[in-house]
Amino acid sequence: MKDSERPLILISNDDGIEAAGILSLASALDAVAEVIIVAPLHEMSAVGHAITMRDPVRARPWPFRGPSGQLTAFAVSGTPADCVKLALDKLVPRKPDLVVSGINHGPNTAVNVIYSGTVSAATEASILGIPAVAFSHCRWGGGDFEASGRVARQIVENVLKQAPPPGILLNVNIPDLPIEKIKGCLITRQAQARWEEQFAERLDPFDKPYYWLSGTFVNMDKGENTDLWAVENGWVSITPILHDLTAYRVMDELSLRDWNIDSIN
Repeated sequence: MKDSERPLILISNDDGIEAAGILSLASALDAVAEVIIVAPLHEMSAVGHAITMRDPVRARPWPFRGPSGQLTAFAVSGTPADCVKLALDKLVPRKPDLVVSGINHGPNTAVNVIYSGTVSAATEASILGIPAVAFSHCRWGGGDFEASGRVARQIVENVLKQAPPPGILLNVNIPDLPIEKIKGCLITRQAQARWEEQFAERLDPFDKPYYWLSGTFVNMDKGENTDLWAVENGWVSITPILHDLTAYRVMDELSLRDWNIDSIN
């Protein structure tokens, strides 16, 4: 089959173009579709949906080899969202059938979705009307991505057959387990959890203070249909998310209040 007849998948991430996770993902999807990689030159973890506005964004071809040989790849000086924006406008030959982000080094469950550059790359695609999936391997610092790559391929094949509704992306978290120990997939919601953070204060060699962020992740949600519960119990978590942040459930309540600005003293 000619490349022009195969589905086109754009791959990005936030861990950088040399990360083990994106190599695993591209290798797993190389047999499924024509693959183009556009990813940050350097690690961009936890940058959220930041975009570059006051500096130029540069892209250069990057040597990236998959199972079928050399893959088209670009390393970009900007953020994950920059990568998707630039790719869709300048670097890909046609509109992709799917944008896939990851495989992230560490979980993107609960509130981490807000901070994640990996999820934001997929979110940017969904904003632009392209089906998208974000994949994360639930072990901080990496791990064995073989099982995650196999899971990602199966989910991508499913999405290529039937994509989610427009504007919705899939946030997939894969437990750090061998493939034979993964129980299957569950459709989940984001857990109610947060980081309890603090900054360690230290002194540099010139006695000037600097601060280093640390924290503890606290799960306040005891539900069994959450992304955290799923991965902790050996399941792949698939959470449908969208970029519309409107709190619809409180709109009626708020509409009953007096918002007349003339009453402000």
